[in-house]
Amino acid sequence: MCGIVGYEGTREACDILIDALSRLEYRGYDSAGIALLGQGEIRIERRKGKVEELRKVLKGAALKGSIGLAHTRWATHGVPSERNAHPHRAGDVVVVHNGIIENYLELKEHLKGAGHVFISDTDTEVIPHLITDHARKGRDLVDSVRLALKELKGSWAVGILKESERTLVAAKNQSPLIVGVGDGEYFIASDIPAIINMTNRFIFLEDNDMAIFKGRDMRIINVDGEDVVREVRQVCWTAGMAEKGGYSHFMLKEIFEQPQAISDTLLGRAREEEGEVEFEGVDLPDPAGIRKIWMVACGTSHHACMIGKNLIETSLRIPVETDMASEFRYRDPIVSPRDLFIAVSQSGETADTIAAMREARSRGASTLSICNVLGSTLAREAENVVFTHAGPEIGVASTKAFTTQISVMFLLTLCIGKRLGIFGPQDVRERLREIRAIPRKVRSVLDEAPSIQAAAARYMFFRSFLFLGRGINFPTALEGALKLKEISYIHAEAHAAGEMKHGPIALIDDDMPVVCISPADRTYKKACGNMEEVMARKGNIILISDDETHEMAPRAGEMITVPRTAYELQPILSIVPLQLLAYYIADLLGMDVDQPRNLAKSVTVE
Repeated sequence: MCGIVGYEGTREACDILIDALSRLEYRGYDSAGIALLGQGEIRIERRKGKVEELRKVLKGAALKGSIGLAHTRWATHGVPSERNAHPHRAGDVVVVHNGIIENYLELKEHLKGAGHVFISDTDTEVIPHLITDHARKGRDLVDSVRLALKELKGSWAVGILKESERTLVAAKNQSPLIVGVGDGEYFIASDIPAIINMTNRFIFLEDNDMAIFKGRDMRIINVDGEDVVREVRQVCWTAGMAEKGGYSHFMLKEIFEQPQAISDTLLGRAREEEGEVEFEGVDLPDPAGIRKIWMVACGTSHHACMIGKNLIETSLRIPVETDMASEFRYRDPIVSPRDLFIAVSQSGETADTIAAMREARSRGASTLSICNVLGSTLAREAENVVFTHAGPEIGVASTKAFTTQISVMFLLTLCIGKRLGIFGPQDVRERLREIRAIPRKVRSVLDEAPSIQAAAARYMFFRSFLFLGRGINFPTALEGALKLKEISYIHAEAHAAGEMKHGPIALIDDDMPVVCISPADRTYKKACGNMEEVMARKGNIILISDDETHEMAPRAGEMITVPRTAYELQPILSIVPLQLLAYYIADLLGMDVDQPRNLAKSVTVE
């Protein structure tokens, strides 16, 4: 889950690489380093801490060179420290790496036996030593890299420089890596936002691809040395989309971008006049023949899947099983060729989700991915893909990805329901009218941000929160608790409200705020009963509801009202105040909202 960048061109690379690296800090930020090749030698600077610490050192270092690599780290092997920071070097070979080398211990012992000396605790350091070992046998950099990569087991995206050959090599296997194509220059990066201000033309490398940059030329081969051709694709994101735009944090900007993100996700798909939903280029199996739908993801995307399960089972009566991607493969799931497997990931690079989809595909299931990034692994490997059009999401705590994923699942339910004959054109029109109103209703919730900020100031010093929801809003409660714990480090847990009395009720006292999501829906009376149970134990309720006259409102410590909408769309409106509440509590506590400790945005290791 590290971020890597590289440059080969005519300009001085140092500032280009550091600026690009700072846009990748959502992928890791416990150490950073840079390597520049200039005047016949490679110079390296590394520092523990964020990219800014590295930038300070470089101001007086005068590193020169028009070819280079840089890296920001999320630690897997070895504690955050300067000696464990990338780039790693052996001889005149320098490497930056994202991923995990599973067989590094065996390789390391073999290399030690051949006289190699290691100075870090990382798995990455075996890579430059392997390359150097092959180079000692008279091979050039490209052949040395090819042979070294064939010895690795695990996942990698690597950038490699060799001092004596003035050559940059980039390669990938099960970790993301893109090539940016400029005017007489090339970039490599883990993700589009790093270099979108430099170019909007990208090559999305595939597993076992090697891109070789030398003398302003590029060629792509595979690890067997065969030439391959990859399409140059233009991305419609702009540099401004990856900037804060006047907001204090990316997370706050992305919360406020949700109305536009949802509108963009509906664009061209929700054809209200015709009573149709159309996903261009998507060819789903005949829904009448689907035995079961699987919805598999991690974290926030898994919560979206739980909402998708509710949507599909309630409306279509097709069995849906949700699973955490990290657990899916390890229980020998009963997947059949009549199943539809839906993999959900903001980045499209979540390692566990990719592995789960590959497992389902190997068992014959049809595959569909829902993701936000063009050219990502999930987008390429699934038989069908539906993109959310959320734009870049930089804040580690996901927000607009969640609401756009729910929007896609709602449209998908309508699409399948129409094909099954469950929904007629008028049914679809009515439901599309509801979701088209959602962006306006989200804006009205965002207009209440100052009052939510005031509430955050009243609750910021509590050290534990409980979140409760019923039905389709139980996953909303899970997501609200996740947002709070991710960025404020306050303990927060969520339960289905009816389950509270089976254990969690023991936690409730006057020091435990209880966030209750209780719209005026089919679960209203039951939720009121659950809140009575909380109040009988002196619990302090924060009520989220679309009913200003909610019977529990007079007794709640705080009430936040959201607009009314269809039952299926309630989570989109209910989550927004919880995102804001989490954000403002964390901000008031002085936390690093966009880069919370121990976390990274794109989890590309298992």
